[in-house]
Amino acid sequence: MKKMLFLFFVLTTVGVQAQELTFSVKINTLKLQTVDPKVFATLEQSVAEFLNNQKWTDEIFETNERINCNLVLTIQEELSPTSFKADLAIQASRPVFGSTYETRMLNHLDKEVTFSYEQFQPLIYSKNVFNDNLSSILAFYVYTILGMDADSFSLFGGDEHYQTAQEILNTVPQNVASSAAGWRSVEGNRNRYWIIENILSPRVRPLRQGLYEYHRQGLDMMSNDVNTGRAIVLQALEEVDKVNQSYPNAMIVQMFSNAKSDEIVEIFKRGTRQEQDRVVQIMVKVDATNASKYRNIKS
Repeated sequence: MKKMLFLFFVLTTVGVQAQELTFSVKINTLKLQTVDPKVFATLEQSVAEFLNNQKWTDEIFETNERINCNLVLTIQEELSPTSFKADLAIQASRPVFGSTYETRMLNHLDKEVTFSYEQFQPLIYSKNVFNDNLSSILAFYVYTILGMDADSFSLFGGDEHYQTAQEILNTVPQNVASSAAGWRSVEGNRNRYWIIENILSPRVRPLRQGLYEYHRQGLDMMSNDVNTGRAIVLQALEEVDKVNQSYPNAMIVQMFSNAKSDEIVEIFKRGTRQEQDRVVQIMVKVDATNASKYRNIKS
């Protein structure tokens, strides 16, 4: 876990940045026709303040350790003057030690975001308390990101954050979960319920071990020893393959591929022929929709 002796404060246009996260927020309203655009200008500011201006953990991150995140909320439908259906695109990355490179941890699209909002309405997160659906969704992804980041620095280090994400899911009232999609197991296997179910499943432990190996023992060591770092990344992909076999069609495996596919290709373009063959063999199974991308590693 990250620890330091100082407390850093960074001022931004929307207030003091959270110690853990730096979020860029955009509300996209291209399809709107009736609601005053000023409502969404204040919503954008409210979301940015909610994400950036509060302390999410007891940890203190150094400036170069903060998790950089992008969030785009695209309003798809006006259900009423104060109720909306939207797509939420969220990305998160963390720096790689010894370089200026950032590795993407999350690249996810949630198409089941419904919420109510009135202009100047504050967004509030309270532990073990449900305030509103949008606040809960945003907080859920914050703790998912924090968990992934912690897993990348210490073996299974994200447990506490993932458990908080699960608590957020569990505090959503039944009547809200029934009317606002994304929180229930019965709604397919590609929603917020299944994200946290997958992450906390014993069958997914090898993937979480792989996150640690991939980042802390692989990428973070490449500035000193590229070949050894690349070999450890391949070892991490073997762990992902284990999960793909023991838990077929697991959402978290696809989320890993969504975040890492381009990076994996770039890493192993410089690998040995044996490494390339094995990576292609693994990733064509794990991420079949991008099979041609992985096969290009050997070109």
